[in-house]
This record gives sequence, C-alpha cells and structure tokens, in this order.
Amino acid sequence: MAGAGEVLQQRIERERSSTTAVIGMIAFLASWAMMFSGLFFAFGLSRVRAEQWPPASVPALPLGLPSLNTLVIALSSVALLFGLSRVKRGHARALAPALYLATALGALFVVLQFKLWTDMWSAGLHASSGQYGSLFYALTWVHAVHVGVGILALLWLSIRASAGAFSPARHLSVKLWSFYWHFVGVAWLFMFLLVFLT
Repeated sequence: MAGAGEVLQQRIERERSSTTAVIGMIAFLASWAMMFSGLFFAFGLSRVRAEQWPPASVPALPLGLPSLNTLVIALSSVALLFGLSRVKRGHARALAPALYLATALGALFVVLQFKLWTDMWSAGLHASSGQYGSLFYALTWVHAVHVGVGILALLWLSIRASAGAFSPARHLSVKLWSFYWHFVGVAWLFMFLLVFLT
C-alpha cells in the first residue's frame, strides 16, 4: 500500500507541476499579447487618423506572399497538433516527424517573410517611410523574432523526440511550446487581417 501511496503522491505532484507550468506559459503569452495589441492599436490609430491609407507615396503591399505565409504557419500548427495528439495516444514515434515538419514550415515562413521584406524594400517601402513603413516593419520584424524563437524551440523538441524523450506521460514541454507556436500563428492571422487585407 505504501508503494501505491507513493505513486499516487508522485502523480499528484506531476499534475500540480504541469498545471503551474501551463499557467506560467499562459501568463507569459498574455504579456506578449499585450505588446502585440499595442502595436496593432498604433497601426489602427494611424490608419484612422490618416487621410489616405496606405499613403499614396508608398507601394501597395502584396497579397500573394502574405497569403501563402498564412497557409504555411497554419499547416505548421496542424503538424504540431497532430504530433501532440499522437504522443498523447501512445504513438510517441510519430511526434518527431511532426515536430520536424512544423519546424521546417516555420523556417519556410521566415524565408518567405524575408522575401516580402526585400521586395517591399526594393519597391521603396522603408522603415523610414513615415508611420506606415515604420509600423509595417515593426509589426513584421517583432513577429518574425517570435517565430525564430519558436523555430529554435521546435528544433530542440524535435531532437529530443528523435531520442525518445517523450511519452504519453511525459510531454509537457511539447504542450507548452505548442501553446507558444499557436499564439505566434494567431498573432500572424490578426496581422494579416489588419495590415494586408484592410
């Protein structure tokens, strides 16, 4: 009976630690959400106050690359969700390929974002091109930094998953970073709607 009691106590401790970690990640993401909200608000306020938006002096933003990037980051989230659901159901070997796919799609997102920046820079939209240019680059650069952090985390998780580090009972770090990655995806969706579609 003592052994069963110890097992129960360990399980309670794991669940308590897991709950604390999840709450911590949610609080962390809430602070980043406030920062993004501030940038979105500044962009929206500039637009409302402007007589013409975008200003006639700047090139129009394309829709093709940002639309493709929206699909890429959404597929990355789907891959991560798939891997997490598989490890929860006892198929831990399916996690590593899903994580590598999510990582590769995240890297593709950054490559496409870099292409967008270079295209817009060549077209004459610079960070010094008034409020419109500065806000465009501020929003997309800050977001790209967060994507970069997520890519490094997913790569680290991929390597650990390949080594068999995760199981149905032990996958908290994958769960926490999936929250982060989905947050990055949702932030991009809001940015896409606000900056590119309106």
